[in-house]
Amino acid sequence: MDPPPRVLIADDQELIRTGFRLILTSRGIDVVGDAADGAEAVALARSLRPDVVLMDIRMPNLDGLEAARLILAENPDCRVIMLTTFDLDRYVYSALALGASGFLLKDVTPAHLAAAVRLVDTGDALLAPTITRRLVERFAPGEPRHSVGGDAAAPAIHRDLAQLTPPRELEVLTLMGRGLSNTELAQELTLSEATVKTHVARIFAKLALRDRAQAVVLAYETGLVSPGEHRG
Repeated sequence: MDPPPRVLIADDQELIRTGFRLILTSRGIDVVGDAADGAEAVALARSLRPDVVLMDIRMPNLDGLEAARLILAENPDCRVIMLTTFDLDRYVYSALALGASGFLLKDVTPAHLAAAVRLVDTGDALLAPTITRRLVERFAPGEPRHSVGGDAAAPAIHRDLAQLTPPRELEVLTLMGRGLSNTELAQELTLSEATVKTHVARIFAKLALRDRAQAVVLAYETGLVSPGEHRG
């Protein structure tokens, strides 16, 4: 049996930190520490090397986006889940672009919280492709993108799509950008799911993408998929 994921909780509300710790530990997940601001989160992540960080977006001293960027730069294998109060928070796009594996609302159910931590610990993206597409359609390209400071644009993910060969890989990336799951990709392309998974894995490796969320962001950043473009 694989060891439980090691989790760091970063939120400026003590009640949130305590509640999430109780929920996760009661479900066999190891909470290795908690931080009340972004700077403390970066320091603890450096010393504790957690598998997953639950990161509030708005925190004092250092905001959650910058803290996540620093943590992922030092430990690319770490998975960061952004915590937000509002659905489709305007900062979520920035979080996905810099490498976060998804986001959760703070009123998440205990079962969903534990499942989300275990999911990203396996290397998967927390966001369903359809939710990711809604976020990207709202904020990129051509729409204002926001950082916590309010001025900076979300970091673009620059990749050379010419690395994708054969043309099937570009087709798979395009369909991922439109929100299709692996099952839907298999049906659309008349392929087995195993073959689709192989294509997806190769795309991630060639383009240095962390997960499906970043693949969807990339499809929009490069103009491969346009806002408002539908499935099929």
